[in-house]
Amino acid sequence: QVQLVESGGGVVQPGGSLRLSCAATRNMFDIYSEAWYRQAPGRVRELVAAITPGDNINYADAVKGRFTISRDIAKNTLYLQMSALKPENTAVYFCDFRYVPDDYWGQGTQVTVSS
Repeated sequence: QVQLVESGGGVVQPGGSLRLSCAATRNMFDIYSEAWYRQAPGRVRELVAAITPGDNINYADAVKGRFTISRDIAKNTLYLQMSALKPENTAVYFCDFRYVPDDYWGQGTQVTVSS
């Protein structure tokens, strides 16, 4: 059973930064795509950032210029560097690793932006 273990969430003041990590128990050499999603209370899960085939990187408009997605294939780890955080970024953040045909999700890590 493949597991994705997330870390790096927490409480941060507006304007602050956090780096989320998602470590997989399966290597990333044959991965199809990787992504970060988030879900705020009472809202649907939404895409934050993704690395798609061809190493194309996509960001939600709301996070462009503030968030950076990256990966370390040797460590089987996906990252999300978040800067200039806003209260509306408060949510549970999930990582998603897609292989063909399997799809794996992390357990979620809480990010709270509050003064």
